[in-house]
Amino acid sequence: MILMNSNNKIQQKLRHEAGALLEQDKVDRIIGFEPGSLKFTTTPLITTDKGDLDRLVINPFIVNNLAVFLPDLKGRIAIVSKGCDSRSIVSLIQDNKISRDDLVILGIPCPGMIELRKVEKLTGKDRDELDDVARQGDTVIVSVDGKASEFPISEVLFDNCLACEFPTPQDYDILLGEPAAMSQESRGGGLWTPDSRLQTLKGISPQERWEFWRREFRRCIRCYACRNICPSCFCQRCFVEESEPQWLMPVPRWQENLMFQAIRTIHLAGRCTDCGECERSCPVNIPLRSLTREMYDLVDELFHFKAGMDKDAPPLMTHYEQEEAEDLIR
Repeated sequence: MILMNSNNKIQQKLRHEAGALLEQDKVDRIIGFEPGSLKFTTTPLITTDKGDLDRLVINPFIVNNLAVFLPDLKGRIAIVSKGCDSRSIVSLIQDNKISRDDLVILGIPCPGMIELRKVEKLTGKDRDELDDVARQGDTVIVSVDGKASEFPISEVLFDNCLACEFPTPQDYDILLGEPAAMSQESRGGGLWTPDSRLQTLKGISPQERWEFWRREFRRCIRCYACRNICPSCFCQRCFVEESEPQWLMPVPRWQENLMFQAIRTIHLAGRCTDCGECERSCPVNIPLRSLTREMYDLVDELFHFKAGMDKDAPPLMTHYEQEEAEDLIR
């Protein structure tokens, strides 16, 4: 796979900085990305061995939010962090799940991640049939059987990347590259409309919306991939596993499935950074981000709060002022 020159430079700088951190005993382990077993994929790499650092990669497919690993790891950690990942890290710091003093954040200015399912749909080809997928500026070049096709970047990025407000990490120790700016022009000449699926759902009647979610959650197998991959789902015991009282039946009926997602979404209020991992991990492709993004926007509208922006700020739902009481009971 051909990488952009900028990615090659960032990748080399990442390997150098990670190696120096281990050599100087400033960290105990590195969390980053290495090539995945499937074509055009990456997988998380967690290592204490400097010899593994040549496997570290930076490319348009480093989609995982690596912050999810931090609460379970001990010691000093250097972590590769994109914009939304860094906000998840800050949110975990706010909730006292991790300590900033134990981290070295290797920031990656993120121009957006390529969604292979969109590429497959545009080309009518499975990923194994693709020879190459490379980004050049605002264009993605896809090669199949020696023939190259060009597509606007806005047609292949993940939806959450298209709606990204902060592509450059909000908190970092080392920034690997120049700060990224995601203007509307850079997403396709200003033709892109943000969150079109969410706007469609808002535009239909409540009954139609209810029917939509009933159809979607009938397909849910309650595998909890969305919960397990989410950095903000850090409870040691989830409410769905409680038996006294029992919140939900273990059988994945659509009613229980809907209730699980509704309660989970409320629990994420003020913590969700719109990284899109819940939707990306869903094996049956339920549009979970439509729920979390609506909650994200409501939190911003009602409380003027965006998750993961200031590690010294108190968490939204665990902080109150004494003078708020009278307003609350009115």
